[in-house]
Amino acid sequence: MTVDIVEDLPRWPQRPVDAHKGTFGHVLVVAGSRGMSGAAVLCGTAALRGGSGTVQIAVPETIQSTVAVGQVCATTAGLPATEQGQFAPHALGPLIRLAANADVLAVGPGLGRGRIVQHIVSGLVGSVSCPIVLDADGLNALAPVAADWRPRCPAVLTPHPGEFARLVGVDTSSVQQRRQEWAIRFAADHQVVLVLKGYQTLVTDGRRLYVNRTGNAGMATGGSGDVLTGLIAALIGQGMPLFEAAQLGTHLHGLAGDLARDELGETSLIASDLLAYLPRAFLRLSRQP
Repeated sequence: MTVDIVEDLPRWPQRPVDAHKGTFGHVLVVAGSRGMSGAAVLCGTAALRGGSGTVQIAVPETIQSTVAVGQVCATTAGLPATEQGQFAPHALGPLIRLAANADVLAVGPGLGRGRIVQHIVSGLVGSVSCPIVLDADGLNALAPVAADWRPRCPAVLTPHPGEFARLVGVDTSSVQQRRQEWAIRFAADHQVVLVLKGYQTLVTDGRRLYVNRTGNAGMATGGSGDVLTGLIAALIGQGMPLFEAAQLGTHLHGLAGDLARDELGETSLIASDLLAYLPRAFLRLSRQP
């Protein structure tokens, strides 16, 4: 399969002087469960740092207050929860109604696993029409049906190698040995944009391939992927095409990690540092010719 290698970065949309918060998109984050409220906070905060005009974080009601305190610049929606602190089955209807007002969804971080999560994720993916960025437990929920799955809506999938291995039904080492081949084939067959994370993260839609050169080993820490999910969603919400949003988001995410490493070192770098350095990454990129 022949693909075009993309090296030039796209530019993010300019912000008109007469803009208002509605100009820059509304991101709905569907994330979190008991013990994983931080995933929802990281994802929602990344969407805000990525320039989204408004962000709503939908979580099980048992963690709503924690998430609301964790990010006061986003609104929250607390939906029915199970005794285990995950979304209850009847949270799907309210989630679909919330999605009707969103420009893009970010789904998956910290949802947990099990049949109910599979019901929630498959119901959302099968019902919404706006773009969706699917990550983490959202991908794990999709894995049992991934072979025959085609998205109803425009979709970006952001798996790490282990999650991708579950999607394609092979072991992780096989994925790592043939990363480009597996990624391109999956994106083409499923008509999605795939972001295969790891050293030199790959972004492909099956026709084009971008190999990211930013990032470092300090970013191999819990929550880093949640930040990337929110960032890509924010760029889509501002009107960027999916491939370009994934490409730029991946570059900025790695650049923020590199800027954080230069001041903090790799060993102590944590996911919230990426959020703190994203503004500098945007500034650095904006100054390049």
